[in-house]
Amino acid sequence: MTSEPVRLGIVGLGRAFALTAPALRADRRIDPVAACAPRAESRAAFEAEFGGRSYADLDGLLAHPGLEAVYIATPHELHAEQAMATAAAGKHVLVEKPLAATLTDGEATVEACERAGVALIVGPSHSFDAPVAQARALIRSGALGPVRMIHAFAYTDFLYRPRRPEELRTEEGGGVLFSQAVHQVDVVRLLAGGLATQVSAHTGDWDPARPTEGAYSALLAFDGGAFASLTYSGYGRFDSDEWMGWTGELGHKKDPDDYGRTRRALAAAPTPEAESALKRARTFDAAAAPVAAPHHEHFGPVVVCCEHGDIRLTPDGIWVYGDERRFEPAPRTPDPRTPVLDALVAAVRDGIEPVQTGRWGLASLEVCHAILRSARNGAPVQLTRQVAAEPGGNPK
Repeated sequence: MTSEPVRLGIVGLGRAFALTAPALRADRRIDPVAACAPRAESRAAFEAEFGGRSYADLDGLLAHPGLEAVYIATPHELHAEQAMATAAAGKHVLVEKPLAATLTDGEATVEACERAGVALIVGPSHSFDAPVAQARALIRSGALGPVRMIHAFAYTDFLYRPRRPEELRTEEGGGVLFSQAVHQVDVVRLLAGGLATQVSAHTGDWDPARPTEGAYSALLAFDGGAFASLTYSGYGRFDSDEWMGWTGELGHKKDPDDYGRTRRALAAAPTPEAESALKRARTFDAAAAPVAAPHHEHFGPVVVCCEHGDIRLTPDGIWVYGDERRFEPAPRTPDPRTPVLDALVAAVRDGIEPVQTGRWGLASLEVCHAILRSARNGAPVQLTRQVAAEPGGNPK
């Protein structure tokens, strides 16, 4: 066991890394020693910020002296190939959700990491959020009895944020299922115990200019009899943050009078080139460093009905409705994404895996694909790759 910082490499310096960078800046347990990105501007920004070495390709990064783990924050369709190459080089893997675009690639990634004997963690995901962990701890205590029903609900402007072309192609991991549903599925599976058995769903594809799924509603059945409804819309009309005290997904306060800003910005960028420019403005090298969030991250209203009481998740903690109604604040963390880094350090330094392993990520990816299949076929889909919500994601 060593107290030396984990020597981390980063693949991809776009929006995903920009959101995680503040946690890395504040965490002395991790040393971002190297990065890989195609754009010279991003590489220069990384070197200036973190003092590490940057590379134009993955091979260069993986050969960096002393590298221990790699954070893969690239487009969905690249995750599997890059994660398997990282495992083959003997490095631990933290890969952004989803684990992969296809189930075949997801299974190959998990098997490659297991063969190589390296940890595979799928995140950041909202299943790492402090209020989710708080609700899970209360559920596991047994004080409210077993989970019987969960309702998860989120309405956002996801589909009208700047997108690369492949982000609007379902077959390449685009649309709301693989970028957004995987968050909601992760949260619900964690709170319900992980072992989903069946999915029935409908999806919405309502804008020809954004030709992919922008909405869904799904009913999940779980081992033991619990069930959960998941509803999501990314069409940028009603905003469910209104029901979260106008606290945004990333923990910052929102201005209700800013309604429609995302759609207006996209309308002012009518060509693919103009939209790509908007996208680049959100990357690590272009975006302004975010200020510390006063609240925890969240993914919309979630209500858990247990046999003897209910739990409602908020950006600041949980409301508990038992014989009495009470609020329990969630403990503060240095950054909303610190729990992800906690998991990485524990896996690399102590061999302790979180729930959100590769097999957990594969199980959530299976649910996302099942939502698509059920919607297309008009029939329930049985699930076969589910794992329990225990450390390491192993079946009971």
